[in-house]
Amino acid sequence: MISDPSDAAIDQIVASCNGDLRGALKALLLVNEHLEAELQQFYAAVAEDCASRGKFLH
Repeated sequence: MISDPSDAAIDQIVASCNGDLRGALKALLLVNEHLEAELQQFYAAVAEDCASRGKFLH
């Protein structure tokens, strides 16, 4: 029985990589890099919008 939702997610990720832990870690790193890039784009868009309105982020 899996009580921690994180354990279930980890098991699902590893299973989707056919039990290859290295492959699962690589996939997670790639997803993380993608999300970080999206977040940077979001921050840049918000900063640009604020600057165009004369408001500035602190």
